[in-house]
Amino acid sequence: MPDIDIDFADRTAILEKFQHRIAKLDTGKKHNTGIYFTEIPYNPVDNMSTLNYEEAENRGYFKIDFLNVSIYKHVTNEQHLIHLMKKEPLWDLLQEKDFVDQLFHVNGHAEILQKLKPQSIEQLAAVLAIIRPAKRYLLNSDWKDIMSQVWTKPVDDSYYFKKSHATSYAMAVVVHMNLICESTLDTHEKI
Repeated sequence: MPDIDIDFADRTAILEKFQHRIAKLDTGKKHNTGIYFTEIPYNPVDNMSTLNYEEAENRGYFKIDFLNVSIYKHVTNEQHLIHLMKKEPLWDLLQEKDFVDQLFHVNGHAEILQKLKPQSIEQLAAVLAIIRPAKRYLLNSDWKDIMSQVWTKPVDDSYYFKKSHATSYAMAVVVHMNLICESTLDTHEKI
């Protein structure tokens, strides 16, 4: 079954507009992001599925993850987002720990970014994959070896990023980098 994640500045504002059911973890607790738009057995008191999401998937129910990604609160409209996506970021900023520690999804990983020095969305996506346990062994490899191995599925069940997820997150990091630079530029222009 496909895995669909959709990012929102405020997922609650969207979910208020649609009837949905909340996914359940195997612990019995609420899934942080998973929801169902189709009818599924649920508890009417808390609107949560009575099936954990793995059991629900085995029965053919389709879960979608609605994620809060706060960086999008600073995107003013679709045109602004497209501009931020198309603008080539200042890749050298990924060598600055203070800058990296502000960034979505890579904060706390400045050493890996300093070592690998990504210069494209494709390379940044690979870095995001290398941060995960299944591909950490590639940390000391060159880019040719990294790109030949980073998207292969691990033989064990260790945690890894698929190329589609890593590329999407890399694009979000680029948007965030450009937002920070834009904000800094706006601040300097006002002075």
